[in-house]
Amino acid sequence: MSTKELLARVRDQIEYDILVEQYSREEVDNIVSLMAEVLSAQCDHFKISCKQYPMELVRQRFRALTYHHIEYVFDCLERSRSKIRNIKQYLLAALFNAPATFDSFYRAEVRHDFDFR
Repeated sequence: MSTKELLARVRDQIEYDILVEQYSREEVDNIVSLMAEVLSAQCDHFKISCKQYPMELVRQRFRALTYHHIEYVFDCLERSRSKIRNIKQYLLAALFNAPATFDSFYRAEVRHDFDFR
């Protein structure tokens, strides 16, 4: 698959046109580029947060990303008050973890907001 085709596929996957209505085009383009870079990597393992993961797992997680996951990552970035020293590594980790943490995060938010016990 060509780079142009991969970028188009990623944009479709994350509903790019809707995201750029809510976030800056530059921020969304950075996510698209990062996702394409990961999905096109030709290696057996990929390093995220100082840990090596099998490339197939990394590709699986990145292929699972949707508009809602990207919105979640942007929301987490907005809420973060910590200094981010390496934004690329931070975004890689956030994107990789988003499919696994998205639902739990929002359930916890609802429990907190409505004080469910």
